Amino acid sequence: MTILETVAAARAGSLRAVGRLLTMVEGVGRDELLAVLESAPIRVLGVTGPPGAGKSTTIGALVGAYRERGLRVAVLAVDPSSPYSGGALLGDRIRMAAHTTDTGVLIRSLAARGHLGGLSAAVPAAVRVLAALSYDLVLLETVGVGQSEIEIAAVADPTLVVLTPGAGDAVQAAKAGLLEVADIIVVNKADREGADQTVRDLHQEIDVPVLTLVASKGEGIAALAEAIDAHHRTDTPARRTARAHAQILSLAQTRLREHPDLAGLAAEVAAGRRDPYSAAEFLVRTPRSR
Repeated sequence: MTILETVAAARAGSLRAVGRLLTMVEGVGRDELLAVLESAPIRVLGVTGPPGAGKSTTIGALVGAYRERGLRVAVLAVDPSSPYSGGALLGDRIRMAAHTTDTGVLIRSLAARGHLGGLSAAVPAAVRVLAALSYDLVLLETVGVGQSEIEIAAVADPTLVVLTPGAGDAVQAAKAGLLEVADIIVVNKADREGADQTVRDLHQEIDVPVLTLVASKGEGIAALAEAIDAHHRTDTPARRTARAHAQILSLAQTRLREHPDLAGLAAEVAAGRRDPYSAAEFLVRTPRSR
């Protein structure tokens, strides 16, 4: 099946064809695919936070809320990759199982494959594919485990940071850099002891909306969806340009890290045969072979 035939099948409702296209954006066929797709608008909502905070449960509840509005929704879950095999260590998707039979919902895992920032280098291309296929919204989930995770803000608007009560979660999130990219903070499992204190701590750390949620029961989802809509309405061309700026630099850095001459240049600099300035200039100016 040709690329155009696969795109046509995907537009006709074949989830298998959509899967083929998303596989293509992770490989060498990415540029060829993007060349035949027209640009289209799509909303991207980022969801990050430490493991165990309930991100998948929150996303599952949000998917249900958006489906009630009649929106076509895609979930891209970006997982860490094995440094040896490059394979994705896929997270637990059980919390989203209720949507697996809904043809208006696509759930897909992408491997980060060494890309800095916790996002797959294929994510921007995957978002463009989904936009061309008339999806209305992409929920982008990534595991917030460190400073590098903040790259999600270059792709999504808004970015939700999901935390849980107690255990110094607010302080740890601040140390991890997650609060730097939070447009909205969600304290999930708010029926647990310490939720009110966590909310107070967060208000002292950052000046963004802080909402409470019990995602497993659907409590607080309507208010969260309204906060997301309110943030989206305040988006500006300047903010979109800033996100594009960060996204371009991130992808360029990934391409440089994969440059076939990088190891040799590093060896020359280490041996004193070349200075790092000329090595960097060579790396930037020399095309990377595909």
